[in-house]
This record gives sequence, structure tokens and C-alpha cells, in this order.
Amino acid sequence: MTVQFISLSVGSQTARLATLTTSSNLSAAEAEKKPEKTKFGPLKDEDRIFTNLYGRHDWKLKGAMSRGQWYKTKEIVLKGPEWIQGEVKESGLRGRGGAGFPTGLKWSFMNKPDDGRPKYLVVNADEGEPGTCKDREIMRHDPHTLVEGCLVAGRAMGARAAYIYIRGEFYNEASNMQVAINEAYKAGFIGKDACGSGYDFDVYLHRGAGAYICGEETALIESLEGKQGKPRLKPPFPADIGVFGCPTTVANVETVAVAPAICRRGGSWFASMGRERNRGQKLFNISGQVNNPCTVEEEMSIPLKELIERHAGGVIGGWDNLLGVIPGGSSTPVIPKSSCDTVLMDFDGLVEAQTSLGTAAVIVMNKQCDIVRCISRLIDFYKHESCGQCTPCREGVSWMMKVMHRFSHTICALGDGAAWPVQGLIRHFRPVLEQRMRDFEAKQTQAEAS
Repeated sequence: MTVQFISLSVGSQTARLATLTTSSNLSAAEAEKKPEKTKFGPLKDEDRIFTNLYGRHDWKLKGAMSRGQWYKTKEIVLKGPEWIQGEVKESGLRGRGGAGFPTGLKWSFMNKPDDGRPKYLVVNADEGEPGTCKDREIMRHDPHTLVEGCLVAGRAMGARAAYIYIRGEFYNEASNMQVAINEAYKAGFIGKDACGSGYDFDVYLHRGAGAYICGEETALIESLEGKQGKPRLKPPFPADIGVFGCPTTVANVETVAVAPAICRRGGSWFASMGRERNRGQKLFNISGQVNNPCTVEEEMSIPLKELIERHAGGVIGGWDNLLGVIPGGSSTPVIPKSSCDTVLMDFDGLVEAQTSLGTAAVIVMNKQCDIVRCISRLIDFYKHESCGQCTPCREGVSWMMKVMHRFSHTICALGDGAAWPVQGLIRHFRPVLEQRMRDFEAKQTQAEAS
């Protein structure tokens, strides 16, 4: 395949962007015969989407454009919803907010006959999962990726406007996002006749009040409408009746922000990274007992061990001192070192290890930490953040250690998700729990004897 590139100077880096016109010399059959990759990562600099992740360059419009943002956006918008959806489907992009649903398919649910109601894009920027802080970095240091992404994603689903629902505590992020939105309006990139395309599209920023449950899409919609942030029963789904009773798609910040780059460089470019069903690059947060906690953009399917050692400086005390890892944010089950040695950081690899990619927030625990206390602390968080609407969540989280087998389905995922850290603890670290019980019984016996 031959692709034309334009090079843009980015400090000491060079951003290479493919033009929208590409030509292919390979037939579909020949392309299918191409052998699958077996080595993943490190990500090449020219394949990075978030080129100001650490805030080293100008985050405002001038700096963003120098790094290739808002390049040929008008042409993308003019190509229309079907073309944008096609590129996103070809890319293999799956939602970066935790569920991992195929993005192009999700956006296509909005392609229904016009019934007179406006359509909306709602961006979930609530980011309340402990250990997860990737969207914050996008909004603080690279806000124009999200504003441009809103326009492209909104065009893909025929939306009238985008509402960015941002976590209330994100003061600096909300401030930078509003500046970027104002700059985009002033430049004519959004608003009436966005980018001179004839397409009208508005972007609004809405600050939440700090409730974790508002990260669930229907609770977010309720909050956006000015009501209590409690999940709705589904169906109806947001694509039918969402915000203000209109068709709505709720999407994660990172998912929306990568859409323009996919359309500029082509879905096949994005699909060239990662394994089948796990395509593209991803932002990973690495925290806990590591030498260099960080947020990094890496290729999907990179081995967990390489991710930690290459970017986070390794586990404190060395890899052999590793006890376990929560690989996808606090609600995903912990896995032991034996799994961490070989597991790949993608949707399928982590499912095979009986956990989940989630938001790709890696929480590392070494042998010096009390894993029972760590998981107990997470359950304190989930108990505090339950909206109290469903019995299994309202009552069950408090009694999780005793009645795990009684958990049942709830309206949203919190009731199930809150149980996952404990399930992972029991599955892989049962001897630690049993020893803790024996220690407690020994103390009881000693106290009674004295």
C-alpha cells in the first residue's frame, strides 16, 4: 500500500500524517494472507496520537495545529457519516472506557431514520475509577484532540451537539477544555458551518459533582439533565432515548480523541498495531509499587511485564518481588505474579487470565504490601460510592466477604464490578485470607485463655 505523508515539526519530534488520499496495490485476499504480528511494542514515535501527553509543548490551538491536529478536518467531515464509520470499523477500535465494545458498530446504532429529534454525543469525562487518570492527561495537555474528536464522532452519528461531562474535581482540565472549545469556536472549527463544511455542530462542557456512579452512562445522562445521578433501567438504550429524550451515544474521552487520527491516517494504519480484536495503541496508567509511576501511550497487546519494566522502571524490589497486579483499574480482578509473567495487555489476553483490560490502569503490588488491606480499601470506596438504588449493591457490598455467592444482576455494572476485586483476591490469594483467619482465631483463643 502506498500512502502520502506530510511531516510536521514538533519540537525535537516529527509527526507524520497520512493524507486522506491513499492508493492500494494489494487485493483484499492478499492483505488477508499477511501473517499476524507476534511482537508488540514499543510504540514508534510516529505512531503516537497524543503528542503532548506530558505537557511539554503548547496545548492551545496554535501548538495543537503545529502537531497536526485540525489538519484536513473539513475533508473528513465532508466525507460523511458512512465513510467515517467505515474507517473506524476498519481500524478495529474498541471503546477505551472499560467495556471494549466495537466503536464503529456502536456509532452506527445512531443511523436510524430521522424522526425529528436531534441526536447528541455525550463524552464521558467523569473518570472516577481509582488508579485511572488517562483522560485527565488528554484534557489537560492535549484538549484539542478531544474537541476535534467530538466533531468527527458527532458527524459520524449525525449529532447536533456534544456534551463533555467532566468530573467536577478536574479544575485545571475543565479550564483548559473550555479554553480549547472557545478557540475552536473562534477559528470556525466548530459551531455553525463547522470548518466551512456546512455542518453545524456545538460543543458544551458540563461539570459533574464528583459522584463515581455518574461514570455509568445512564446515570451520567440523568445527572446531565439535572436529576440525581442514578442509573436507568435498560431498555430503552441511550441510542433510542438518551439525553433530553433524544438519541444519544455516550463515549469515552480517549475513544473520541483518537477518531480524527484514524480518519487522517486510515483505519488500516490503526489496525496494524495490536492483535486481532485488540487493535491500535492505548494509554496505560501505571501506579503502585513501581519505581516510576506514569501514564504512557503504547501498542495494544504489549506484555504486561515489558510495560512495567520499560516505562515504570520496574517493580520496587525487582520483578521477583512482585505479588500481584490489578491490570485495568480498581474494579478489575487482581492477578498473581505467575499470570503477570506472560499476560498480554489487551482485551482477550486479560480475559484469558480471568481479569479485564478495563481502563488499562495498572496497579502494582509487591510483597511488602498487605494485599488484603489493599482490596479492603477498594471495597470501602465502592461502598461509599454506591447510589443505593439496587439491593445487591446497596446491601451486598457491605457484606461482600460473607455473601459473595448471593450477588445478582443489577441495573448497572457497579454491583458486579465492585465484587471483582474481592473475587480476584479469593481466586489467587486464598492462602493469605486463610492465614489471616487463623491468626485471628489464635488471638481470640489467647485472649480467652488470659
